[in-house]
Amino acid sequence: MKDKIKLFYLALFILAVLVNLAGINADFFTDDPGLYASIAKNLLYKKEFLELFTYNQDWLDKPHFPFWMVFLSFKAFGISVWAYRLPALLFFFLGTLYTWLFARKFYGAEIAAIAVLILMTAQYALMGNVDVRAEPYLVALIIGSIYHISRLEERFSFADLFLAALLTACAIMTKGIFVITAIYGSLLGQLIFQKKFRSLFSFKFIGLFVLTFIFTFPEFYALYTQFDLHPEKTVFDRQNVSGIKWFLWDSQFGRFVNKGPISQKSGGDIFFYLHTLPWAFAPWCLLFYYAVYKRVGDIFRKRNLTEYYTLSGGLLLLLLFSLSRFQLPFYTNAIFPLFAIIMAPYCAMQLTNFGTKFRLITQWCYIILFPLIILIVNYFLKPVDNRFFLIDCTVLLLVAVLIFIKIKPAHQRVFLLSCTVVLFANFYLNTVLYKEMAAYNGQITAAAYVNQPGFTASVYSLKKENNVFQFYTKKPIGYVQLEKFNNFKTDSNTVFYASQLSVDYLSQKHIPFRIIQSFQNYPQERILPDFVNKPNRYRVLDKVYLISKQ
Repeated sequence: MKDKIKLFYLALFILAVLVNLAGINADFFTDDPGLYASIAKNLLYKKEFLELFTYNQDWLDKPHFPFWMVFLSFKAFGISVWAYRLPALLFFFLGTLYTWLFARKFYGAEIAAIAVLILMTAQYALMGNVDVRAEPYLVALIIGSIYHISRLEERFSFADLFLAALLTACAIMTKGIFVITAIYGSLLGQLIFQKKFRSLFSFKFIGLFVLTFIFTFPEFYALYTQFDLHPEKTVFDRQNVSGIKWFLWDSQFGRFVNKGPISQKSGGDIFFYLHTLPWAFAPWCLLFYYAVYKRVGDIFRKRNLTEYYTLSGGLLLLLLFSLSRFQLPFYTNAIFPLFAIIMAPYCAMQLTNFGTKFRLITQWCYIILFPLIILIVNYFLKPVDNRFFLIDCTVLLLVAVLIFIKIKPAHQRVFLLSCTVVLFANFYLNTVLYKEMAAYNGQITAAAYVNQPGFTASVYSLKKENNVFQFYTKKPIGYVQLEKFNNFKTDSNTVFYASQLSVDYLSQKHIPFRIIQSFQNYPQERILPDFVNKPNRYRVLDKVYLISKQ
């Protein structure tokens, strides 16, 4: 790798780290992070490490590992949005390290550097590090497991056996048993294509499976103590709910067929990720499709690949997601390291005439599109403070000029520019757009009202989706079903948080209530054009309320 290109890789890596950190203290603007942060906060308040609660009620949906990590962060640094995001970011950065180690092992240092930059500039990876759910943890746990398994496959090492089992167990305790599709699927593909299938039953891999089960025991124990030991608890409106059965079957198969208490309104679309990845894995997706096409073609032509782990694990889990009837765009974030390693060689190698043109044209489409969208958004958004936007534009122009002056090969130039424009766009999102959205989050302003000194009332929520309010409020929040509001017995020193839809429901049912305070609110998690267009913003705003019974 030449020193000149090496310096650009290093500079873009540093910029990518800074862009990821730029959103660490952004207020929540979607509900899921508020829910997960509230659950971790409850662990701290209740001095409880095994049982998960929301609104003082038992919660059974996701495994424990991310909540344990956030709990430790809250314990060390206090309760805040940045302390919630910190462990997820650290795991994401650990994922970039494992991406580097795996890619360097099989492809060399330059391809490894390219793979790391692809991962760090994938659009939804950057967004997922602000709108944090479970995926940043899985970025490290899946590629880390596969890396140590690849070393274990070559020769036995207790350190690799231990780390592969530990990381796999943590991945299972983050998202459930379906994640082993990528981890064990990668090993299975490697052994099948190398005609070593029988070694799957060797002592070291049997030891891996057994040790993984042992390391997953904390999850089983936590679920057993909270649910299986207490059949009298009501969960999902029924009793005799087994937490272990839910973890092993209902939460996985139930989501796969889109049935059960937690399901989507849509029935699933087998092509969902095919048309989602062009923006979720932007600006790399189209070149990724080309790389997969070429690699699969090589397999059919019986040409040996450098490794089969990434193609086997990545495509198997992507296929599983596509067949599932419960689909969300951020699910694929966890296998972005595998995607990055698959396509990294195609950013650097000499391609056919068609491949070279395809690479240049598709990447230039993204290079033009990203800055153009941000310029249009900023024009209509009209933020009061344009400092971050001006800094962003200055850095973009400076880096772009340096790339054009210093880098002559077209494929290197287009790769570096692709990284640059994504970082430009996401710095703007992290410092301007998300801040603008959070400023219209009525849950945050309502929580600030409740947190005032002298506000002593008990507080309840009328919807379980009001989790940002639950997190920001510095006191325990109870829950009352909206339908039971009228019959809920309480004293005069009790207030209820209500969305516009809840207030409309009470009004339509002629249920008496008194408005204590109202707050302007943007009720969407999506960025609607009318919100971006400041003169039209009022059209997509409503109000949220603190109310009491009359």
